[in-house]
Amino acid sequence: MKTRKMVYIALLSAIAIILHMVDHYLSAPLPFGVKFGIANIISLMAIELYGIQEMWIINIMRVMISGLLTGSIMSYPFFMSCGGVLLSSIALCILHIFHFFPIVSMSIISAIAHNIGQIIVISLIISSTAVVPYIFVMLISAIPTGILTALIAQEALKRVKT
Repeated sequence: MKTRKMVYIALLSAIAIILHMVDHYLSAPLPFGVKFGIANIISLMAIELYGIQEMWIINIMRVMISGLLTGSIMSYPFFMSCGGVLLSSIALCILHIFHFFPIVSMSIISAIAHNIGQIIVISLIISSTAVVPYIFVMLISAIPTGILTALIAQEALKRVKT
């Protein structure tokens, strides 16, 4: 990996970590634990600018370092974040392989996958499917947050590429 690329990946990782932590504090006034998912802006940018492998590096670093910085590592929120990032990253990889999906569609599907991953993890942790109906609230929130994330990423990509 070239030095320039490595520096940009480190920079994107740092921005993703900051956005992840800001998102944590922005979610307080939102109902039902809904979050904006603004750290996914960087995931969308990374996969568009550099590719699948670099997006995985950034997402793993974001979750691990944010968990360490917030003190939530090895706790329920950390595992939920891991499950969400795992499933959303897999979805982004699949969608990126088929180049005919616009970034807005990729973002919405990624947000939906993230929410499904979180519900799966919490269901496994508590050994109950009692939280599964909550997926409908999460899926409804995934559409506007996915659109918002995509629009910001799209604008940022225009400015970075030119």
